[in-house]
Amino acid sequence: MDLAKLFKPESLAVIGVSLTNESHPANVVYNKNYLHHHLRVYGVNSRGGSIRGERVYRKIGDIPQAVDLALIAVKAELVPSVMIECIEADVKGAVVVSAGFAETGADKLQDELVVIAREAQFPFIGPNCLGVFAPPRIDTFFIPRERMVKPDNGRVAMVSQSGGVLTDQMVKCAAEGVGLSVAVSIGNKALIKEADILRYFAEDPDTDLITFYVEGFGRNEGRDFVLAAAECRKPVIVLKTGKTQGGVRAAINHTACVAGDYQVFSDVMAQKGIVEATDEFEMVSFAEALSCYPKNIEGRVGIITSSGGHGVLCADACFSHGLTVPAFEEPLQKELREALSPIIRDIASCSNPVDLTGSSTDDDFIKAATCLSRNPAVDCIIVLMLPYIPGVTMDLGARLGLVYQQEGKPLIAYVPHVEKYRMLVEGFNFNNMPVAHSVEDAVHMAEAMKRNRLC
Repeated sequence: MDLAKLFKPESLAVIGVSLTNESHPANVVYNKNYLHHHLRVYGVNSRGGSIRGERVYRKIGDIPQAVDLALIAVKAELVPSVMIECIEADVKGAVVVSAGFAETGADKLQDELVVIAREAQFPFIGPNCLGVFAPPRIDTFFIPRERMVKPDNGRVAMVSQSGGVLTDQMVKCAAEGVGLSVAVSIGNKALIKEADILRYFAEDPDTDLITFYVEGFGRNEGRDFVLAAAECRKPVIVLKTGKTQGGVRAAINHTACVAGDYQVFSDVMAQKGIVEATDEFEMVSFAEALSCYPKNIEGRVGIITSSGGHGVLCADACFSHGLTVPAFEEPLQKELREALSPIIRDIASCSNPVDLTGSSTDDDFIKAATCLSRNPAVDCIIVLMLPYIPGVTMDLGARLGLVYQQEGKPLIAYVPHVEKYRMLVEGFNFNNMPVAHSVEDAVHMAEAMKRNRLC
């Protein structure tokens, strides 16, 4: 099946718009796309009428122009007949947001949809989902525009069985500066599965990294997904739930998926170099790191700090996450010390972590980062920024970005998460460098690079 029009349509028919209720989910979708997105939008309701001064068609076959994508938001029992009408009208695919299928025990109704679609080679996402968010092309999320928190456009594709988890991840991505190429809520994934979407985005020129929130798999789905991920030449991150008996029950009730043996799936992902996030916060940290640095590292971390205590915290976290903090040999320590400004040369610690002390300046951070970037003893640098020390300016992020651009060694920054330091953070972001807002998150980012297979 050709999935292209699911994610990059040029026209959309919203089936089920209300003529009397502007807050109806179908109306929310129609209004957002009609007013704000770059595609032709048509309303469909069996009674006809008008919406925003535009004609509402009685059925999709009445629309005189070609339709790429249909959003179906009618009662569950009406969806099969509507899907047949879409197929007869040569629509290229559908998003079924309607609920009331396998997640409520209506397996036969869901199976009917699948039979209809497979016979016609008609791709659809859902049912029981939000669908596709890919501005400026399309947004089928039935969330009012003023309540959406939208990340910047970027090159990360996020796929989720849960629409709620997905929108929450989008909030976190917006806060952390992670840009999305597309966000896809697949719900019950009756026809189009994770592996299908993975194969599509593996070839998508607008996407560099793909993340998945997975509640469970049907028979052979997990194996198919792992094989597709192993073949993908882009980083793949997976957050798998249903790890406990309670989680398994919740997954079945939510999207009718069986969670399966979590430990087996986790072990196989590790063997194949698929990066597993253990929670929603790791998911965003991993996505930020791998969208900047998609290549594998051995995990030898050099730490630069102006606070000895932060350096110890970071070293402990590195070792607890399977990374190493190698002690520097005397020649490297001598090189570091000679590069530092005279005022801190005799008081700085030039082992690993490199503690530049509270008397350090921008120049000291630049010298230390340049020295470690050129040394094979480390393959990743974590810089712990404490912007309140007097010698550090808001220009340091941009200056360290130049070091990365010149030397090419991955550099991760920790900066306290307050608006006062926004300019410092933007200096890193402008140079496509990840910024963590806790020491632990900085270590998570380095861990993601180690666990990602070599591309």
